[in-house]
Amino acid sequence: MTCGAGVPLAAVITAGQTHESKSFETVINAVRPKYRRPTWILGDKGYSYPRVRAWCERRNIWDVIPQRSDQRAREGRRVFCGSIYKGRNVVERCIGWLKHNRRLGTRYEKLATSFLAMIKLAFISRYLRLLEPSDTT
Repeated sequence: MTCGAGVPLAAVITAGQTHESKSFETVINAVRPKYRRPTWILGDKGYSYPRVRAWCERRNIWDVIPQRSDQRAREGRRVFCGSIYKGRNVVERCIGWLKHNRRLGTRYEKLATSFLAMIKLAFISRYLRLLEPSDTT
């Protein structure tokens, strides 16, 4: 999960066969105590589930998640803001940056705890780069 500026906020490791939408609440709750509640949540079609939408609705968070084509016939067309959804590329760029770190892209670690530790080290590296004053000389 990242903020709107592309700063990574949280990561959760799941089994390889587990769909990422199953850990939606876990990732959001990992961030929530530290930061204010988000105004909207951007996600791809993989998060287009009634459970995720109901979770966002209970917390007055606007979900900007495109509907899957099989859902349109059952639920009808939902309101979708394409201009806000364009901001999701920030998340994709952050994931690309993480995969640029060779150790994370190829996953050399066997244990999930070691892999999560490497992700957190990459997060720390990113934070330090953001805090580093830029040289304007």
